[in-house]
Amino acid sequence: MFDEKREMRRLAEKLGLSLSSIEEEIKFLHFNQLSIVDLMPEMLLMVRSLIASQTFAYKRKPIGVIEKGLLISFQNIFITEEMGKAVGKRALNNQPHVSIMPSHLESEVIFPRDVHVQQITILVELEYLKRFVGNDADKLSYLFDVEKTFWIEEFMSPEMSDFVAQLANFSSKNILSQAFYRLKTLELIYLLFSNLLKREKREHHHLSNAEIDGVYLVRNTIESNLEKPLAKDELVKLSGMNELKLRRIFTQVFGKGIYEYYNHLRMQNAARLLMQEDLSVSEVGYQLGFSNLSYFGRLFEKHFGLKPKKWSVKNRI
Repeated sequence: MFDEKREMRRLAEKLGLSLSSIEEEIKFLHFNQLSIVDLMPEMLLMVRSLIASQTFAYKRKPIGVIEKGLLISFQNIFITEEMGKAVGKRALNNQPHVSIMPSHLESEVIFPRDVHVQQITILVELEYLKRFVGNDADKLSYLFDVEKTFWIEEFMSPEMSDFVAQLANFSSKNILSQAFYRLKTLELIYLLFSNLLKREKREHHHLSNAEIDGVYLVRNTIESNLEKPLAKDELVKLSGMNELKLRRIFTQVFGKGIYEYYNHLRMQNAARLLMQEDLSVSEVGYQLGFSNLSYFGRLFEKHFGLKPKKWSVKNRI
């Protein structure tokens, strides 16, 4: 605990926060690893692997150590036991994912009980990021508009998950450790931005906190009901927006339409069940609400390039 508190104090000092603002985080979290990597003035990197002893919310204040920056959080999620009911409007996504927001944005971080999280959080200066992206900066201009409040979430690819694991398991005592951290951090950003450039091009609008909360409430409700699609009117009511606005903001944040996102989650869960559980293809299909197993097979093959049976034989643990 001494080392954890020392690292948290160092983090608070770097971010210009009071220690009291992060004491609650220390109290409820068991850290397998916590390290702060100083790559300033361009970047600050936090690597942590942790499990919360109880579900709690931590309100993250605006970060001022970098005047204009992005906060990028890569999260691998490992379920250690029954999670229980999700808490809060922006409950932790069960899928490995990446969140991107301006560093000046306040946000709420949910730590569900008994969920193992490997997290790489990168604070990066915008001008440095523009130089890194080079000629493609214009295609990602919505990330560099500090006058707008935005929130982007992207599924984490297997390649990103591998880099997160490498960073989480790397020792700062190794030779050339800062070079390693900088290299892997930039590789992570490269993979993330490559995925973002595959999104359909659209205008990005300023988002209010209520709008961000609304689409996350819809997303979390979809994720909790993968066995059946929810009625459109129910989702619209949950969001507190009209249908057109909900569709626009949902796609802006998550990069997919609501139904496409729902099917993507179902396929990710199908792959997890086929890999980790002793279930047949038909059992997995029915569990996820597919009455037509031929359609389930076609959709799975579209996502993973193989029929469920062949994929299961190749990937089952």
